[in-house]
Amino acid sequence: MQVEEAIAFAVEQEPAGLEIRVNFGVFAGRDATTAELEELGRLLVPEAGEVSIVGEERHEITEDAEIVLHQVRVAIPPEVVPEGRAERKDFCERLVTLAEIWARQCIHERHGEIADL
Repeated sequence: MQVEEAIAFAVEQEPAGLEIRVNFGVFAGRDATTAELEELGRLLVPEAGEVSIVGEERHEITEDAEIVLHQVRVAIPPEVVPEGRAERKDFCERLVTLAEIWARQCIHERHGEIADL
């Protein structure tokens, strides 16, 4: 398994929705707190109007290894996502940039030690 190097990235959802994924735990060494998730929502709502945010712990398991990922997923409903290709790309970039800024602030303020992982 390969760990994503990007902190945040967009994933197209059917039908035409959008999901922003934040590899929070890889960089922070911990879960995002409820207060941090609420802050992310306050950053994204002015751009998107409506978001659904999930902080999750994912386990990726093989016969040889187990990886625990602390990930944040932001779902943007299809009716909010622009239809035009250029507008959609700009919208995605704005939301990903805000998610990255949020994650970097959270990580800077408080991060888990590697031994805690």
